[in-house]
Amino acid sequence: MSDTETTQLPKDIAAEKGLVNVQIDGHWIQVPRGTRMIEACKIAEKEVPHYCYHPKLSSPGNCRMCLVQMGMPPRPAPDQAPVYDEDGYQEIGWMPRPVIACANTVGENMGIRTQGELVEKCREGVMEFLLINHPLDCPICDQAGECRLQEFSVEHGKGESRFKEDKIKKPKNVKIGPRIRLDDERCIMCSRCIRFMDEVADEPVLGFTERGTHTTVGVFPGRELTNNYGLNTVDLCPVGALTSNDFRFQMRTWFLKETDSIDTNCGTGANTTIWTRGNKIFRVTPRQNDDVNSCWMPDSHRLNYVCPTDDDRLTAPLIKVDGVHEETCWENAIEAAADALKQFTPSEIAIIASGRQTNEELFMMRTLAAELGIESLAIVAREEASDDMLISADRNPNTTGAQLTLQDKDVAATLATFREGVYQGEIKALFVASENLLEEAGFTKEDLNALELLIALHTSANATAHASDIVLPGASSAEKFGSMVNVAGRLQKLNAACLPPADARSDWEIIRDLVLALSGDSAEQAPQSIEALFQIIATSIPEFEGKSLATLSNLGETITDTGVTIPLVERENQRKAHGEIVG
Repeated sequence: MSDTETTQLPKDIAAEKGLVNVQIDGHWIQVPRGTRMIEACKIAEKEVPHYCYHPKLSSPGNCRMCLVQMGMPPRPAPDQAPVYDEDGYQEIGWMPRPVIACANTVGENMGIRTQGELVEKCREGVMEFLLINHPLDCPICDQAGECRLQEFSVEHGKGESRFKEDKIKKPKNVKIGPRIRLDDERCIMCSRCIRFMDEVADEPVLGFTERGTHTTVGVFPGRELTNNYGLNTVDLCPVGALTSNDFRFQMRTWFLKETDSIDTNCGTGANTTIWTRGNKIFRVTPRQNDDVNSCWMPDSHRLNYVCPTDDDRLTAPLIKVDGVHEETCWENAIEAAADALKQFTPSEIAIIASGRQTNEELFMMRTLAAELGIESLAIVAREEASDDMLISADRNPNTTGAQLTLQDKDVAATLATFREGVYQGEIKALFVASENLLEEAGFTKEDLNALELLIALHTSANATAHASDIVLPGASSAEKFGSMVNVAGRLQKLNAACLPPADARSDWEIIRDLVLALSGDSAEQAPQSIEALFQIIATSIPEFEGKSLATLSNLGETITDTGVTIPLVERENQRKAHGEIVG
């Protein structure tokens, strides 16, 4: 908070709006009645160090790091009236002992001190206790660089320890699940992991055993932390007690680049951060968006990333000659694809787009279809059971975007018609993007072999690519810019964290060049950037009107009402409404 006072409502009006006046480090602010002290301090931009507190979980108040000094007006004698100063506030009488800020709420005319001798001495004492049995292994700890204990020990610790006895030895490198390791010697008993598994994941398999300095955290006998949301406990852990097998000892975090993006494994579109170095993805973690995924994401989704260095990646355009694929340049590949498509009538060609493509790519697929005189496109539907948390029943990340961009509410139904057309020999040429037709689209090898022309745009050398006459190497979701619309109708940005390998290119550019080759138009008449393409979409489709990729928030924006809600977010909102969490 700056030294400049914020605008304050008159006290009577503030009370009517449910606000109370609170003095924080000498400055008066107004916050909603019932606000926890730690949140009021956050509003005032005053740091209160903490470990056990998390706004998405209950507040046990067991780490004691968030101690502050509280004050209230003294109670007047029975024959005296309260005395107010010229600003309408009563004098504050400060308590001689601290209180925890995470579990106490503010009141009218309350004072809070986050600084001063009392608070600082208390924090030093708490930090000294936390470090009594903690190992001095920061140089080899996987949490170094993002460890709250490391940071707060510098900011609020004494710099020395009076503890001369031997440290208690606790379990190290314990496998508590298929994806997580526990170094219990580093645990500071914040209980975040325990509360997450109990309150959010609804599988309470973690708990404390023993007492005092011998307390340890672990899984219940005969159980393992196998829950598909278990890796969120690693994100929550403020120290290096819980680590992910996937990222453990792989890279120091200060060497990694962070890119905000979205998950493309289902229609929820969880907000993510992609951590990369040297064009390699090292990990994917959830990014907070209270309207989409809160602070969490499923393990199966965060571990399902594709690196440009993966062995099966397509890295150059391919043309089949005498049954064998040969590498070629982009100019030859595009020209060959355009010439081949021109040999067929519109009724003999089918285009299969994908619910995995961005809005921009889908719009270019629609443009390609229009250039070829094709009236309808299809996408592959992926419907499975929802996990009633964050994994949507729609396993396509952009089905809603496909319906809007292709202007067809039942775009997946056309696939059966195309399949029948191939089987009957009526469809002789097929252009397919981002789909393996032999795995999820119901096509057989005989169907694909019966085609006179098969062009595939994909990232990997799958069965469809092997059967294709022309193969165009595209970009994976972590290598492209664009936008998608999730199942709840929220427009969100996809950002590139890596570069496509070798000669692979962004899908929308490939389709654009194919359209230009078919039409004979000059390159200047086509969009030259993803932002320019989005602006064309914004002028063509009502739901996108007035939107811009450049100005779209990293949290996205709702552009259509689908009537779909996200179960985990709904439950979190209910807990917030009941006062169980801050939210």
